[in-house]
Amino acid sequence: MFKDLTQFGKYLGQAARLMVGLPDYDTYVAHMCATHPELPVMNEVEFFRNRQEARYGSGRSGGCC
Repeated sequence: MFKDLTQFGKYLGQAARLMVGLPDYDTYVAHMCATHPELPVMNEVEFFRNRQEARYGSGRSGGCC
C-alpha cells in the first residue's frame, strides 16, 4: 500500500511540475542514458537553466548590447 502511495505521489509531483512548465530531471536522465549514452548528462542546475532559457529566452533583447 505504501509503495502505491509513494508512486502516486511521484506521479502527482511530476504532473504538477509539467503543468507549470518544469520538465522532470529524472525523465531526462533516463532518456539520455537509454538513447544517447555517448553524450554527457547535464546536472540538475544545468538542466534547469537550459530548460528555462529554452522556454523564456536568454534575456537579451537582440539589440547591439
